[in-house]
Amino acid sequence: MVPQPIVILGGFLISPEAYAPMAERLEQLAGQPVRVVAVSKLDWLLTVFAFGWARILDRVQRAVVDLARQSPTGRVTLIGHSSGGIMLRLFLDAAPFQGRRYDGKALANTLVMLGSPHTALKATVLRQMVQERLPGAAFGDRVRYVSVAGDLRLEAATPLAQRLAPTAYRNSTGDADDRGDGLVPVASAVLEGSNPVVLPGVAHGGAFGPTWYGTPEVVERWWREVQPS
Repeated sequence: MVPQPIVILGGFLISPEAYAPMAERLEQLAGQPVRVVAVSKLDWLLTVFAFGWARILDRVQRAVVDLARQSPTGRVTLIGHSSGGIMLRLFLDAAPFQGRRYDGKALANTLVMLGSPHTALKATVLRQMVQERLPGAAFGDRVRYVSVAGDLRLEAATPLAQRLAPTAYRNSTGDADDRGDGLVPVASAVLEGSNPVVLPGVAHGGAFGPTWYGTPEVVERWWREVQPS
């Protein structure tokens, strides 16, 4: 695959600074600019409303348009962690959302989703909307979808993950003893029709285990799988 710029959208209430090691390692691996979309905790709190999603996706669009101009392919690679992966699925769509038409698939040909809760028995209204409007790899004929899921043994997880995981897993799949990254079960993180990558020992975030999707050595593991064979 010809190297191209990368745009990262993080997860709910996680500061952009947490993604700096990921971005630095990706710049080394891809040899291309990597931009983390700036989203504050207040911005994330507003995502209980549709206009809050649009505020963030507007920023994604500006970053994508800017980096696509610099790209040797005219395209970018999108990476979304947790809720960011769900929002980027919507960004690919050309149908109206909050008065905007993003059509991200015109400028992005790869979407990597890290620990994104695609399906859940108790999904939020907007996440459920994405799943109903764009089921599975909806634009798989034009975009390569890659689902990355952590499979963390809870004995190796932090006390926080050990407390949260059973309830989080039950709310997603109905099984408190499911496999997952300490927050999102594997079954929820693997989007139907995508290229699945399951990583043993990887946690949802730094608060859940010693290594997570943004740990540089873990970035190397899933980035190899992003490259088409």
